[in-house]
Amino acid sequence: MGQSEFDEPRLAINRVYTRQGDEGQTSLAGGQRVPKDGPRIAAYGEVDELNAFVGVARCSLEEAGGQRPELAPLSAILLRVQHELFNLGSILATLPPDVYPKQARITTADVDRLEAEMDKFNAGLPELRSFVLPGGCRVNADLHVCRTVCRRAERACVGLARVESVPPEVIQYLNRLGDALFVWSRWASRAAGASEVLWEPNQPALGWGGR
Repeated sequence: MGQSEFDEPRLAINRVYTRQGDEGQTSLAGGQRVPKDGPRIAAYGEVDELNAFVGVARCSLEEAGGQRPELAPLSAILLRVQHELFNLGSILATLPPDVYPKQARITTADVDRLEAEMDKFNAGLPELRSFVLPGGCRVNADLHVCRTVCRRAERACVGLARVESVPPEVIQYLNRLGDALFVWSRWASRAAGASEVLWEPNQPALGWGGR
């Protein structure tokens, strides 16, 4: 068996509350106390929220998979993405001087894999002639929620990078993941046999009575 790329988690959670955050501060991985509304905390908080929404989408996929087994490959990918997002959060929660050699992180290989998966899932999709609206099926809508939260996390990391050091792979990964979630939402609709909802600019006017 090959050597693990990253160390296993170094923590033991035996009590959830500590009362140490009651004054609006929290600790980074290196022990530094920082405000809870600081840009680094905001950035990995957005990533944490994204991870939760990806979990929701994965549950929707697994529920739909009972009727549509074709959806199964995407469920496995989303589980891997959740682990990758935790790795990404780990490096965001650590100031550069405190990063140790085998600490979990995002790598260029993770970015490359997302690009390859996007190409594979996009290959059989019809060309778009309009923008799409979230919906058509639950899985599609959940993946679009993930996409928009991913873009928010990306913006937070871009903002953090203006004032503090952020590994370039972090922003690259979130950028590609936002694109991938869009492709996966389209693929999921097709695999589930649901029609895509296309943007029709004149649709709001169709039901207007001209008052």
